[in-house]
Amino acid sequence: MATQESASKVLLVEGVNDKHVVLNLRKRLAPTLTFESLDKDGIDNLLKAIPLEIKAPGRQAVGIVADADNDIRARWQAIADKLSAAGVQPPNTFDAEGTIVQGKPQVGVWLMPDNYHPGELEDFVAKLVPQGHPVWPKAVQYIDGIPPNEAEFSKNKAVRAKLYAWLATLKEPQQMGTAIGTGSLVASPAAESFANWLRRLFSTNP
Repeated sequence: MATQESASKVLLVEGVNDKHVVLNLRKRLAPTLTFESLDKDGIDNLLKAIPLEIKAPGRQAVGIVADADNDIRARWQAIADKLSAAGVQPPNTFDAEGTIVQGKPQVGVWLMPDNYHPGELEDFVAKLVPQGHPVWPKAVQYIDGIPPNEAEFSKNKAVRAKLYAWLATLKEPQQMGTAIGTGSLVASPAAESFANWLRRLFSTNP
């Protein structure tokens, strides 16, 4: 059950994988932060929820984590439109370090993977694979070696396939969030950048 403090600070995410990744990163990198992560079951539901969550009574901070997918500017615009509908004035463009809009409530936006490139959660998590891990190049080679006419994943999902192939080779195969929690995935600069955004968003009361 959420505490009153955590309910006043919420992070909206697209799905359960995003939720587990975020919560395990918080546990490892920002354990003193208090907020509730809300899985909205897809980008369409997340976008619809933005005005409602921002206007909910008692909100101090609202974070939004969404995949950039193939067009990061289009995704930003979709979120910015919802912020405007909630009475929040978004900046003209997103911040490479994670957007923060001061106000009551304070609102933050993080576009996976890095507020710069197109992509998704798995592109971010792939950057947490330990450098020099001997199996990662083999996982990459395996996925790259699948002929296009045999692959059941699209080209822009190749990193996701490589990451899942690598996760499957661990002594105890794990989901992304669990692998962060156990240390199989490590705190890379990408993770630190995301954790810094969480700190800026949730560690102060606007």
